[in-house]
Amino acid sequence: MDILSLSGGLLYTAFVIYLIAVIFFAATIKDKQHEKQFTLTNKLAIGTTMLGFIAQVGYFFTRWMASGHAPVSNMFEFVTFFGMMLVLAFIILYFIYRIELLGLFALPVALLVIGYASMYPKEVSPLVPSLKSHWLYIHVTTVALGEAILAVSFVAGIIYLIRQINQSQTTAKTTWLEIIMYSICATLGFVIITTIFSSMDYNATFSHVVDGEEITLDYQLPALFGPENGELITEDKIDAVFTAPGWLHGAEAPRKLNTLVWSLTVGLLLYLITRAVLRKRVAAAIQPLLKKANPELLDEVCYRAVAIGFPVFTLGGLIFAAIWAQEAWNRYWGWDPKEVWALITFFFYAIFLHLRLSRGWHGEKSAWLAVIGFAIIMFNLIVVNLVLAGLHSYA
Repeated sequence: MDILSLSGGLLYTAFVIYLIAVIFFAATIKDKQHEKQFTLTNKLAIGTTMLGFIAQVGYFFTRWMASGHAPVSNMFEFVTFFGMMLVLAFIILYFIYRIELLGLFALPVALLVIGYASMYPKEVSPLVPSLKSHWLYIHVTTVALGEAILAVSFVAGIIYLIRQINQSQTTAKTTWLEIIMYSICATLGFVIITTIFSSMDYNATFSHVVDGEEITLDYQLPALFGPENGELITEDKIDAVFTAPGWLHGAEAPRKLNTLVWSLTVGLLLYLITRAVLRKRVAAAIQPLLKKANPELLDEVCYRAVAIGFPVFTLGGLIFAAIWAQEAWNRYWGWDPKEVWALITFFFYAIFLHLRLSRGWHGEKSAWLAVIGFAIIMFNLIVVNLVLAGLHSYA
């Protein structure tokens, strides 16, 4: 077995172990009335989580050895690292606050993140010139760690909201909670639909002209949106149903938009099936599991995660990023989509802390802000990368 295969095996092992840990955390909720059973399942849950984290750390360093550089240079590597940092952030906060429910929600989010990453090309490729810098390790890893800690605030916030919001009637709050549940289904939908067509080795190639140059574009999913004036050159494949909007820039934009639409569509189908099976709103079905959760403690975790994650993200996403941008592109700041959304993220969490500390926004208001903040992070991670073109498109 070569070292790259070993790396992939370790990542798969970590994924399976995290699944087992979720089962153990679910058991801790059930066994909480019986002290001995609870102590055993609790130890198994956190112990299994740490074992999975060790396996993922093994993946990280073996892939580093295989590639010759820190494995954070493309979407597969970055998102996988983000998932690993999310687990690390959860482990740290778990030992501070001892809230088992964090594991029951944080680990599935980490699994979705890793599953999402696995849909991107996994090949090791040489670094583009602008990435050949020690700032690759410093900037990208710090950003991932900061965003992962902020993701824990989302986990605590969503638990708080599901527990506290009255689910007996349909309101704006319950509707927004269901939109969040649908968003999770959409991410899962991306993983499922990409896995299905990847196993079928689906590939359709379109030819189109960009800036006077004829290029080809490979689709791994049937083309709902094809390139403008594009021509399907692969036999026995489905031609595009619609043409991608002209305001989308970049050669890869039509394919990225196609992937996004597929994810949202399959996610909607998954959500509707879930609603039909449960015969109630998804959040309403989860709420009974959270009766014994301490809302004040959840609120504290939500705030502390932002208080820790915000300066880490600021350091990596703005300060280190500006230094590297000057080195790579001879300017500290541009209006690249990634830079703009990093700045939006910074301002949002700065406002979060201001409202929390100066205006007394605790409890439900604080939880909603944590959820919105994570939505901004995921928009930057998914939509900006899948749809918008910029200097960070290679990532």
